[in-house]
Amino acid sequence: MAADDAVYRVSFINQDKVVEVFVKHVYQSDIWGFIQLEGFIFGQRSELLVDPGEEKVKQLFNEVKSSFIPTQAILRIDEVERSGVAKLTEVKGSVSQFPFSPPPRKL
Repeated sequence: MAADDAVYRVSFINQDKVVEVFVKHVYQSDIWGFIQLEGFIFGQRSELLVDPGEEKVKQLFNEVKSSFIPTQAILRIDEVERSGVAKLTEVKGSVSQFPFSPPPRKL
């Protein structure tokens, strides 16, 4: 798979929900502590069945060029062969963000 053809599945926590999106580009942001996502991929509009979970994610990222996700909110990043269905699911059980420590201060 060429670098231009790479597709990434990114799962992260947003408030009390787990969001799973497919993107073309994942970067370490210039903003300390954030991962930058670009090139969101969603299903084709010509499909007869509409997935309400994917529609909520589409609305959440409607017209978003870049999204900056806090590093501690990221659950998983996978490089996949092709995109799938974006998901927005309620957190059940005890899923929590990774503990965050601020960067060291310069003296």
